[in-house]
Amino acid sequence: MRQFICVAMRVVSLIVIVFISATQSFAQSVKDSPDDPSAGTMSSRDILRAAIAAAGGEYWLNPQTLYLKGYGLFWTKGDNLPKVVDDYRMWRVYDQSRQSAHEASGMVRIDAKVDGKVWFQQAYDGETSYSHKGIVPPEKASKEWASAFGFGIIRNALDPGFVVKRLPDDTVDGRATYTVSVADPKGEMTIFGIDQQNFHILMVGFNTPKGWHQRIYSEFYTQAQPLWVQPGRVRLYYNGIKSNEIHWTEFAVNKEYPRGLFQLTKP
Repeated sequence: MRQFICVAMRVVSLIVIVFISATQSFAQSVKDSPDDPSAGTMSSRDILRAAIAAAGGEYWLNPQTLYLKGYGLFWTKGDNLPKVVDDYRMWRVYDQSRQSAHEASGMVRIDAKVDGKVWFQQAYDGETSYSHKGIVPPEKASKEWASAFGFGIIRNALDPGFVVKRLPDDTVDGRATYTVSVADPKGEMTIFGIDQQNFHILMVGFNTPKGWHQRIYSEFYTQAQPLWVQPGRVRLYYNGIKSNEIHWTEFAVNKEYPRGLFQLTKP
């Protein structure tokens, strides 16, 4: 009888050991599974580094200039009938030491034309803001640029003085995303949604004078040498309502542009 009890206790002990081992193994497999987005161990900085690498690495991180050309749809009347802008272009000269997420920096020009005629223009030459009607007063210009600038701050997110944080994972257009916040040295926050599979930047969101602004990026295409991944479609929303949609069909990186290109005069 005593021998039977000893054997039974050994069997029970063995079963307990096997159970614990199997449980630990299962827990570890779940933790390490790449298919479980909640179990990822990537930090906010890891995610941003991966996003930068996927977009083009050092070439994408530190561009001198960018030119974009395409067309746009603008919902200006609050209904479902967009205005079609058949010629939409942007020229950008970057400020490599940018410190503020939502202030004008470097130089920028945007042209929107319909059938060859100017619908609107905006520009900033590093000091003065312009529209197709002439110089824009600084206070008005600041509000306009604060509603437009935001995406580019991801290029400075790993610089000293910036604070990055991983937020709850989400989805964008049905794709699982990492969510990362970037606070500039002034404390202004910008939220990015980054694809968990290919690390494309699918979403940016931030507060503006017009309300909560969000952009959704899709239809990416590339320039192979050197690598630059460009979203071909950008949807822009204010307070959850679509404002406009831009389709970029051409782009050029690091061309030289004179300052005069960013100084508009009255027609």
